[in-house]
Amino acid sequence: MMDFGAQVLEPGSANGTKQVPPQFNPYQDNGGTVASIAGDDYVIIAADTRFTLGYSIPTRKISRILKINDKVMLGTAGMQADTCALHKVISTRMRMYEHDNGKPMTFNAVSQMLSTVLYYKRFFPYYTFNIVAGLDEKGEGWVCGYDAIGSFEERKIVCNGAGTKLMQPVFDNQVDWAQSWDGAGKPNLNLDQATDLMKDAFTSAAEREITVGDTLQIYKITKDGIQLEEFELRKD
Repeated sequence: MMDFGAQVLEPGSANGTKQVPPQFNPYQDNGGTVASIAGDDYVIIAADTRFTLGYSIPTRKISRILKINDKVMLGTAGMQADTCALHKVISTRMRMYEHDNGKPMTFNAVSQMLSTVLYYKRFFPYYTFNIVAGLDEKGEGWVCGYDAIGSFEERKIVCNGAGTKLMQPVFDNQVDWAQSWDGAGKPNLNLDQATDLMKDAFTSAAEREITVGDTLQIYKITKDGIQLEEFELRKD
């Protein structure tokens, strides 16, 4: 957005005002949240579909998740223009890899490729915060969370975007069993339990964060492929 300057008072100037120099900000935050939970033989990745611009909602139906192949998906929060540009680059790299190697990219290959793409743009980075979710060669679910310039960590639960501060503590407690008052053992959530937890977390975040809402898209990745489930969130 371009700011063409404003008149401000300055004592001692000829007419009491001074023109503020124009300022340009190439970035904007379009809201939204992406989250992923990985299990022993599955991984789910979810994102809401609300697109915000300040206090406006230009559209209620955008997808923040890109299918890489039948075992790996990419979720992106942040600036929608940069999200589209990044997804286009990743899709092109993915097709080039498949043509050169005659096979789809593995989870580890995708996670490293995304890190390289983001780091390459570090001096003018994509204003995006990404999650790569998928199954490894053994069929075990994993998730990688990224910052804007490609640093990433491989975990079982990751949340990025507008609702992170509200949702991540819940996931840490219910999935990793961190900050547990009774010191009980770490739970082993099955696919249905993880899906219900994801719905609860997004429903709670939508009550407190105005940039989260409308529809929750939940992609479930197993050895049998990818299944999409949509869950309605609040619309106001």
